[in-house]
Amino acid sequence: MAPLKSMEKEYPLIDSHFQSFCASHAIFSLEDFLLYDLHSLIASADNHSSSITFKQGIDQLLSVIDTQLPPLMNGLQLLEDAECNKRLLPTGFKGIDALLGGGLRAGQLTELVGPSSSGKTQACLTSASTVAKNGGSVIYFDTGNSFSPQHIAHLVGQTSGYVIGNQAEPGPLQKVMERIICYSVFDIYQMFDVLQQLKINLKSKIVEPDRRVQLLIVDSISSLITPILGGSGPQGHALMISAGYLLKKLADEHNIAVLVTNHMVAGEGGTSKPALGESWKSVPHIRLLLSREYGSNVCNVSTLKHPSVVCLRHALWFVFGKKKGLKLSFYC
Repeated sequence: MAPLKSMEKEYPLIDSHFQSFCASHAIFSLEDFLLYDLHSLIASADNHSSSITFKQGIDQLLSVIDTQLPPLMNGLQLLEDAECNKRLLPTGFKGIDALLGGGLRAGQLTELVGPSSSGKTQACLTSASTVAKNGGSVIYFDTGNSFSPQHIAHLVGQTSGYVIGNQAEPGPLQKVMERIICYSVFDIYQMFDVLQQLKINLKSKIVEPDRRVQLLIVDSISSLITPILGGSGPQGHALMISAGYLLKKLADEHNIAVLVTNHMVAGEGGTSKPALGESWKSVPHIRLLLSREYGSNVCNVSTLKHPSVVCLRHALWFVFGKKKGLKLSFYC
């Protein structure tokens, strides 16, 4: 759920004074607020000189929570929603699309995990260009200066002649680049600010119909979250869960496919594991593991988590004797 700091622009009662009051009770997000005893918080507010404004802020948070509760849907409605509204967006890699059942699914968060140089950014850039070439708009959060317009141009098939301003008709490259909006984001609070503004724009339908956002990419989510997880305080963990909640909420409410990347860290026994720990593990709907041998241009991709291919995975294990999940290859 959203951190209180990111709500100030939209909800004036959640100002810095009220945030300081909440921080004194280790409340930094809506999740923290829900976990805190409401009667104790109101009693604490009564002891302050600003008790009236503090209680107004508490009422504001309760109103926000009420508006964020999703409508109840039965199983048939959920199935119809998945079939009618949750389109599949091809990534441009046949191997990944095969594992995903056709591509990135709108309304879901897909995570690519893997070590450095395993092909995560390549997959993000190719997915962005593929969606843009097919007419969709893409929001791209670049957290490490890895976004490459030249690489997008190469993927579009135009490796030279980037001058596009004097053309009577927009060329393929111009159309694709205009549909990819890249933000350089270097901390979690910047990302929250942009996501909140995107949320407002989508709700108010400021985005033009032919520029509707179909894909949101964060490359990488771990570089934003890892710096805030240090220490023994709960704030870093709360912000991490809030980030996942907001990304999934945007995906579900606006039929956007969300793609994030995550790096690997050392685990027990010298093995590697995805960063961000067990709490983040439950956030993505789908997790794919990317790997590449040193000096090779072949990237291996395997499923770590996928709610729709459990039977297929077990079938392939049985037929081929695999014990590490589905595995295909694509060329980078």
